[in-house]
Amino acid sequence: MSTGALVRRAAHGCTALRRGRVRRLTPYQVFGLLFWLLMTLASWRVPPCCDAGQHAAAVEGLHSGLADAAVSPYVLAQGAVARLTGLTGWQLLRLCGPLNLLVLLSGLGRLVRVLTPRPFAPVLALAFTAVLWGTEPARGGGTLALLPLTGSLGYPSAFALGLTFWAWALTGGRARDLRRVRYVGPDGLRSPTGYAALGVLYGAVALVDPVLGVGAAAGAAAFAAGWQRDWRGPVRVRWGLLCAVAAAVVASGTHARVLPQPYERYDGLTAQCWLALLLGVPALWLRARRPGRGGDRSRCGASRWPAGGPAGDGGLGQEVRGAGRGQAVGPGGGEGLGQVRCGAGRGPGRGPAGGEAREAAWRDPLVLLFAAECLVMAGGGRRHGFGELLGLALLAPQCALAVELTAARPWPGWRRALGWATAGGACLGLLAAQAGAVVPRSVDPVGFVQPPRWPSYDWAARHIARGEPVVTDAYYAVRLLPGYGIEPTDGHDHRPRVRWLLLTRRERLPEEAVVVDWSRRTGEVLARLTRTRGVPVAARPTTRR
Repeated sequence: MSTGALVRRAAHGCTALRRGRVRRLTPYQVFGLLFWLLMTLASWRVPPCCDAGQHAAAVEGLHSGLADAAVSPYVLAQGAVARLTGLTGWQLLRLCGPLNLLVLLSGLGRLVRVLTPRPFAPVLALAFTAVLWGTEPARGGGTLALLPLTGSLGYPSAFALGLTFWAWALTGGRARDLRRVRYVGPDGLRSPTGYAALGVLYGAVALVDPVLGVGAAAGAAAFAAGWQRDWRGPVRVRWGLLCAVAAAVVASGTHARVLPQPYERYDGLTAQCWLALLLGVPALWLRARRPGRGGDRSRCGASRWPAGGPAGDGGLGQEVRGAGRGQAVGPGGGEGLGQVRCGAGRGPGRGPAGGEAREAAWRDPLVLLFAAECLVMAGGGRRHGFGELLGLALLAPQCALAVELTAARPWPGWRRALGWATAGGACLGLLAAQAGAVVPRSVDPVGFVQPPRWPSYDWAARHIARGEPVVTDAYYAVRLLPGYGIEPTDGHDHRPRVRWLLLTRRERLPEEAVVVDWSRRTGEVLARLTRTRGVPVAARPTTRR
C-alpha cells in the first residue's frame, strides 16, 4: 500500500519569490481610498462656484478653436480632451476632480514616507491637513482642507499641489540618498537624468500654477539645504542641472495667467489657521532641538561622502548604521576613514561628528520649509495670490505633528498631552469649519458651515450660442457665464451683434426687449433685443429705486 506525500505546490510567475503571498494594503492606502471616495462624492454634489467659470471658460475657448496666449499645459490637455470627446468645460472640471485628488493623495503619502517609515504617519498627516486648520473656513485653492477642497478639486491648482508633493518627495529622497541604487556612476552618485527629470517636474508646476511654482521652488531649497550634507563638485553639478532644466521649461512654455485676487479673500488668515500653528509649531520646535536627526530616528539621515580608504583608493566610505557603539573598523583593520554614521553625536568617530550635528540641528527640512514658505507669503503679498501658499506653509507643522504622534510607545508625559490637545483641536476644527463639506444640508443637525451654492445658468445657456455677448452686471452671471462659452459685457457695448440681456429682478425690462426665459431660483430674466444695431440706453441694466 502506497501513501501519498504532501508536496508544497510551486508558485510561478511574479509570486514565486513571495511564495504566493498577496501584498496587503497599507493603512494609508485604506484610509486614502475612503477619503478619495468621500471627497469625490462631496465635490460632485456642490455646484460650480467662485473661479470655476474662469477655468471652464479656458477649456471652452480651446474647444471652440480660440487659443489664448496664457494657457498652461494642463489647460491645453483639457482642451485636447474636449475636442476629442466633445465634453464641455464644466464636465471636464467634474472629471478632473477625482484625478487631481488621486495625484494629491499619492504625493502626500510619498512625501511623508520620505520623512518617516512609520506606517500611520501618512494617515495622521492626511487627517491634519484636512481638518486641523482653524475655526474659520479657509478660502481658495492650494489646500487639502475639506471645505475649500470641495469647490477647488477640479482646478489646476489642485493638480499643481499634487505635483509639488511628488517633487518634494523626490527631492528629499535624493538629498538624503537612503535607498540602495542599482545603477550608479563611478563616483557613487545617482544619474543626472533623474535630476533633469525632477527639473521638468518643477517647471511643470510653475507652468500650471505660477504662485505654487514659487512655493515649490522654496520647498525644494529647504529640502536640499536640510538633508544634503555632501556638496562636492558632482553633487553641485546635479543640483545645478535641476535648476537649469526647470528654468528652461518655464522659459520655453506658456504659463497660466496670474489673476489679481481680492484682499478680502485673505482676510482673517489667523482665524483660518491658528489651530495648526498652536499645535504644529511646538512639534517643529522639538525637531529643531534634536541634534543629528535629519528626519526620523528610525532612518539614517546621513549621506555618502568620499574618503580614501586604508589603501588610499579614494573609493566610497562605508555606511555604518547604529553609531554610538564604538569606533568602527575599516576593511584594512584601521579606523574607518570616511565612514558615515547614523545618529552622529552619540559616540566618538571620525567624519561627521557630534559637534557638527549639533550645530546643524536647525537644518531640519520641515523647519526650513515652514520658514521659507512664510517668507514667500510675506514678500509676495496678497494681491498677487500668494495667500494661496498658506497650505504649503502649514504642511510643515502638520507633518511634524503627525511624525511626533506616531512615535513608538511608551510616550512621555509631554507627548501624551500633545496627543490629547491635537485630538481636541482636530475635533474643534472639523466641527467649526470643515464638517459642512461632508455633511449635506438636508441632514445637518447643527448648522455647519456649508460650501457656497451658486445658481446654475443652464436655463440661459440653452438659448444663447457660444461666443455671443450678453449684457449683464449680475454678480453670479458675470463669473459663471464664461464657463458656457458666453461673453458677459456691460451696457456700454454698442457692437451690432449684442442682442441678449440678463436682468436681475430689480432691473426693469426695456421696451425693445422680449422675455425668453427666467430663473425660478434667482428671479433673473433673459431677454432678447428686437433691434440689434446697438444697445439702446433703456436696455442697459438700470437698478430700480
